[in-house]
Amino acid sequence: MRSSKTNGMSILLIGLGALILLGVFGPLLGWLFSLLIPILMIGLGYYGIKQGNTLIGWIVLAIGIMSLIGKLSWLIGPLLGIALIVFGISRLKRNRHRYY
Repeated sequence: MRSSKTNGMSILLIGLGALILLGVFGPLLGWLFSLLIPILMIGLGYYGIKQGNTLIGWIVLAIGIMSLIGKLSWLIGPLLGIALIVFGISRLKRNRHRYY
C-alpha cells in the first residue's frame, strides 16, 4: 500500500481540478467557485509559509491575493468610494468644531 501522503496529494489535485471545471462550466455556481480558488491559493500559500517553504508559499499567496482582488473589484470600488465620502465628511465636521 502506498503512503497516505501521496494519496492525499492526489485527492487534493483531483478536487482542485473538479472545482476549476465547475467554475468554468457551472453558470449557477461559477461565481462561488471562482472565489473559492483564490481563497484556497491564499490558504495554501499561508500553509506553505508556515511549513518553511517560504518562496513558493509567498508566490502562491501573492497570486491568490491578486486574483481575489481582481474578482472582488466590483465590490472594492464602491466600498472605497463610500469610505472616502465618510472620511471627507468626518474631516469637515472636525474642522468646523476647531473654529468655534
